[in-house]
Amino acid sequence: MFLRTESFKEFLRFYPIVSTLVAIHLILWMLIDLFQFGFALDWLHAGIGLNIAISSGEYWRLVTPIFLHNGLGHAFFNSFSLVLFGPALEQMLGKTKFIVTYLFAGIIGNAATYLFNPDSYIPHLGASGAIFGIFGVYLFMVAYRKNMIDQANSQIVMVIFVIGLVMTFVRPNINILGHIGGLAGGFFLAPFVLKNARPFSIWRNSRTTNQGDVSFNPNRWKKSRFPWKKILTYLLWGGIIILVIFGLLGRMT
Repeated sequence: MFLRTESFKEFLRFYPIVSTLVAIHLILWMLIDLFQFGFALDWLHAGIGLNIAISSGEYWRLVTPIFLHNGLGHAFFNSFSLVLFGPALEQMLGKTKFIVTYLFAGIIGNAATYLFNPDSYIPHLGASGAIFGIFGVYLFMVAYRKNMIDQANSQIVMVIFVIGLVMTFVRPNINILGHIGGLAGGFFLAPFVLKNARPFSIWRNSRTTNQGDVSFNPNRWKKSRFPWKKILTYLLWGGIIILVIFGLLGRMT
């Protein structure tokens, strides 16, 4: 469910919303941080989350921080998280429901940040609130829609969720309200967007196979005593956890 096996071209075709969001993250990072174009820096100043400016009527700042990041590490980690956890949800919900969920969670995270401290001059930015909203939907599945997510993937979701939640409270420079607000937004929207959604098992093997393709014999590895499956599982879990911890150690909203 969270292991990507598609080629780059297939990924773009199967997950257009996730692909577009990642492209926006990286393009804006290049324009603002790498090339430092004047107009891009103006976008950053006009779009960064700033509660005192929202109080003055700049309500677009509840939305624009979702697409802006503080450096390459911040943009890369949020983009990696989106590539890892977004595709399955995009396929289950469909493009419209997925983007609505993503934006709604991000806006709720920014709104929570504003409502609890409307006079703050501390800037905030990043897609973390929206990504926590994705976890909110998965948590709802784990709790109430177990038919849509298997036990192994439920465990992955819970491990990452616990690590993310702990790091949210123990690390400095983290927008706690943004994370919790985004998580809550995704969780409470989940029962509405998951209505009539397709379980992962229905679509994950939907790609057709040409008759000329070489078939796979499920018994071909039974003669091997080397625990390839177990080792790959450990590597996957370890890689996910290490990357998530690395990202959560950085400055992000």
